[in-house]
Amino acid sequence: MLKWILILLIVAAVASLLGFNSISGAAMTGVKLLIGILLIVFLLTLLGIVAIA
Repeated sequence: MLKWILILLIVAAVASLLGFNSISGAAMTGVKLLIGILLIVFLLTLLGIVAIA
């Protein structure tokens, strides 16, 4: 999941530099969504609710 976050951040940065603001915004929305999911899974794992084998 971290790999996808980094890829989308790079896509957003390059799109922003090239002037493609809509693509950049869409990539950043995906990044925000993935970071949110990652934080929720991390907190659940930290609290011991979800066991990852």
